[in-house]
Amino acid sequence: MSNQERKWVPAAFFPVSPLILVPEAMGNFSVYLRQDNDFVLYAKGGEKFTEAQRHKLFESGVSEVYVQTTDKPGFDDYVERNLGGILMDESLPLKERSRLFYETSNSVVREAFSERLPPRLAEDQFERLSNVVKQSMRFLKDARALRAIGPFISHDYRTYTHSLQVFVYAMSMLAAVGVPEDELYEYGLGAMLHDIGKTRVPRSILNKRGALTPQERRVVMTHSVQGVALCANLGISQRTFNCILFHHERMDGKGYPSGIGGEDLHISVRAISLADAYDALTSNRPYAPAMRPYDALNLMRHEMQGAFDMDLFKLFIEILSGAALA
Repeated sequence: MSNQERKWVPAAFFPVSPLILVPEAMGNFSVYLRQDNDFVLYAKGGEKFTEAQRHKLFESGVSEVYVQTTDKPGFDDYVERNLGGILMDESLPLKERSRLFYETSNSVVREAFSERLPPRLAEDQFERLSNVVKQSMRFLKDARALRAIGPFISHDYRTYTHSLQVFVYAMSMLAAVGVPEDELYEYGLGAMLHDIGKTRVPRSILNKRGALTPQERRVVMTHSVQGVALCANLGISQRTFNCILFHHERMDGKGYPSGIGGEDLHISVRAISLADAYDALTSNRPYAPAMRPYDALNLMRHEMQGAFDMDLFKLFIEILSGAALA
């Protein structure tokens, strides 16, 4: 049997690293080992996986264990609940932690930004988003994180992938300038939810390939206010609301919805504004192909003069350069 054949995994199973299995945490999924093309039950769903078991597998050269695809909802719930511990576990390769962060976060944000969003963001969806922000903050403060997450960044624009990526970029900037951790959570939540109001904009407008009419542009410009309305019942702090409401304001006061600028714009809003523009420009949108990172930054610097805090812009370039993305 060839190596290629041995690597084949049937659709009924998917591989995970044994180091993801958090000691003493119970998951509603079973774990299997692979022996040639057979899968042997190793731990039943609901059993606690011990530290000794976890490291014995890894030290024995077992780099992957397997979970049935029918158990994926239980596995995803387990990862969400234990995300913070998994992300900060240095024994797990950084690449694997980054992949888990992106896939888990992306799934949560995608569901929260579903097309059939009710008049208010549901509390359970908000709690899941909030949990992702809380559990990933320390991980994203690590200067290595953005480099590791880079390969997973999507360049096909979707509101939910865009919101997640703006969250990652903004958190990197705000951590670099030393924003306190309790505030970082509030601003991170604002970054994650900054475009939630676009779920209230007709998809025919969002996906339009040509230039928007003045009326269509006015509809799009309501999304920041719509976002605040969607989150009004969730007990969100004013700091978070400000991120949602003001992320299209500019340093020169020519933004919307209020036309404020300069020092009246908190650094969190400035960071989200930068991240928002950069991620949009480097993504394939219905009306424009993705730009190369260098070209996007060059456009932001020379053709969007007055929009951004230039000190923060320079810091953002340094962060991106260190992550080999620019």
